Amino acid sequence: MSDELAGLAARYEDVKRRIHEAALRAGRDPDRIFLVAVTKTATLEQIRTLLRLGHADFGEGRMQQLVRMASQLDEYVERQRELHDSVGLPEQIRWHFIGHLQRNKARRVMQRSQMIHSVDSLRLAEEIQQSHRGDGAPTQVLIQVNIAAESAKHGVAPAAAKHLVDQVDTMVGVQARGLMCMAPLEGGVEAARQVFDRGRELFEDIQKTTSNRRFDILSMGMSADFETAVECGANVVRVGTAIFGTPQGEQFDTQAVTATPEPLA
Repeated sequence: MSDELAGLAARYEDVKRRIHEAALRAGRDPDRIFLVAVTKTATLEQIRTLLRLGHADFGEGRMQQLVRMASQLDEYVERQRELHDSVGLPEQIRWHFIGHLQRNKARRVMQRSQMIHSVDSLRLAEEIQQSHRGDGAPTQVLIQVNIAAESAKHGVAPAAAKHLVDQVDTMVGVQARGLMCMAPLEGGVEAARQVFDRGRELFEDIQKTTSNRRFDILSMGMSADFETAVECGANVVRVGTAIFGTPQGEQFDTQAVTATPEPLA
């Protein structure tokens, strides 16, 4: 392994260690926290390295990159299985779409992803429902909530989140698995903590009233604040540059995920 890829592996392990320690500080089970590794600054070889480290879940924020990267990694895994019996590789690559999704791209995203992390309107949920195959499992989604009410970010208002969850729960082709929110652009750790605390409260309130027993994912926190998010109750964090570093060489505008499959499957 080259020095660059060895450094990637070390950063990856360090992020997992920090998640583990943050969970212990909060009195939580570290095995129930799931790492979403955002590959916006990653090269294809870096992503392959994560696969060889056992990283199974990948996310993407743009439809075209999702289709391209999914195809390339599928080809890579197929070659490795032919040559080496895929020793060390995960059994399945699971794709998660985490960017803003336009309704006219929903069908193609659904064809390549196991979960959509950014449902922010009833119209988008209805588009996913209309694109659903009747004999297929429902598309798993997270409801994106704009806790900080920032105009530059997508997401429903906190007061509207429960209503949207209830509406999605009436659809046979869509299943709401939880909430996703982001810290404000300004204000540092304390501002992030306030948003994350509010996100956890909203998540728990909906859990208490929904009949959906699989409403169990709270996705909060990125490279600058994922430890705070874990301390506040997130069970999915989305970390990019802390793993992949700054851009070098060929890049793919992607976002990725590491997790055991239990809450994400």
